[in-house]
Amino acid sequence: MLVKIKRLHSSAIIPNYSRPGDAAMDLYAIDTDYDKYGNLVCHTGLAMEIPKGYAGFLFPRSSIAKTPLALRNSVGVIDSGYRGEIILKFNREDRDNPEETIYKVGDRIGQIMIMPYPEVTFFEAQELSATERGDGGFGSTGA
Repeated sequence: MLVKIKRLHSSAIIPNYSRPGDAAMDLYAIDTDYDKYGNLVCHTGLAMEIPKGYAGFLFPRSSIAKTPLALRNSVGVIDSGYRGEIILKFNREDRDNPEETIYKVGDRIGQIMIMPYPEVTFFEAQELSATERGDGGFGSTGA
């Protein structure tokens, strides 16, 4: 699949796969700052034209486990109609040293996966089909 991508800043790095067979491409920081809520904001300097019927999903990298950070919205969704900069926001689980920047310019800050999605139309029903699980929710299948 070809996806148009635009550098909004000359130092922006085009996403790439680290290894053959990887599902997501790494994103790099070109700048970091903090928003008014105290979130670490990592700018990629990139905008893209995701084809209709697809969306970009932003995930943290597994190395985030070594930091006190968490991707603010867990998984970011980039809709096909969005043409602005791809930005990742992180909150700090430790607020002791909020000025310390964990991710720096040039660091891999997350990953993007572009996937198709179905167009769904809901219709209201009076009954749903029976299953073995039924309405068993959180923890209903065991520990």
